[in-house]
Amino acid sequence: MKHPGVTIAVCAAAFAATGPVAAQGEYLLAPGDVIRITVFENPDLTTEARVSESGQITFPLVGGAAVGGKSLSVAEKLIAKGLKDGGYVLDPQVLIFPMEIRGNQVSVLGRVNRAGRYPLETANMRVADLLAMAGGVAPDGADMLVLTGVRNGEPIRQEIPLSELFARAPDANVELSGGDILFIDRAPIFYVYGEVQKPGAYRVERGMTLMQGLATGGGLTNRGTERGMQVHRRNGSGAVEVLALDRNETLKADDVIYVKQSLF
Repeated sequence: MKHPGVTIAVCAAAFAATGPVAAQGEYLLAPGDVIRITVFENPDLTTEARVSESGQITFPLVGGAAVGGKSLSVAEKLIAKGLKDGGYVLDPQVLIFPMEIRGNQVSVLGRVNRAGRYPLETANMRVADLLAMAGGVAPDGADMLVLTGVRNGEPIRQEIPLSELFARAPDANVELSGGDILFIDRAPIFYVYGEVQKPGAYRVERGMTLMQGLATGGGLTNRGTERGMQVHRRNGSGAVEVLALDRNETLKADDVIYVKQSLF
C-alpha cells in the first residue's frame, strides 16, 4: 500500500482539549498517559494505548514502542519508522492525540485554594505556573513553599520563600518534574490574652516583635500593664517555659502572650 509523504506533527488545536502545548516546550509522554494513534488512510491501525510504567506502548505490526519521556512528535516519528522499516506502510503519516494526561503530574498540598494533582503540560513548567493553577496561596497559608521530588535519582527538598517567587528570583521559580510535591503549611500563629483589647490568635509575620504582637491584639486595656508580662513558649524538649522577654524580642510560632492586670 503506497501513501503520500509524511507530515509528522501534533495538532495543537486538538491537544488543547486535554492540555495545551506551550510554545516554549512540548509535553513529554509519561506512564499512565492514554493516547490515540492514527495512521493516514489506514483506519484499521487506529489504536488507543496506555503508556506503561516502563514507558512502553503496544502498536499493531510494530509491537512495543518506547514512547515514555518523548515528545508527541518524536513518538510519532518512532512509530512511523517502525511501520516503514517493517514494510507495512510505504510512507506513513502518524498522528498522536493525547486522551488522558496522567503520567507527568505534580501535587499541590496544604494551604492553597485548589489543592490536588495537576499535569505538567509543558516540558519546562515552573513553580509559579503550578501555584497559579492551584489558585494561589490561601489566606492562612505560610510565606514559605516546600518543594520535594527526585532529581537524577536523588531525593530533593527545597524551601522557597514566596516573596522571592513573586519577585521572580531565578533560583526560586524552579523547573518542575513529574512526581514533585509542593506543600504550603499553615501560617505560624501566636496567641495573646489577658488585658488586651482583642485577645485571640494571630499570624506571626516575619520578624514580628513582642511589641508588634501586642499592637496586633489591639494594645493594652486601661487595666493592662506591660510590667510582669509573660510569654509562654515551648522549648526544644516540648516543655512550656514562662519567659519575661524584652518588648523588641522576636515572637515565635505558638507563643502565648499573657498581659496581667495592673494593681494600681
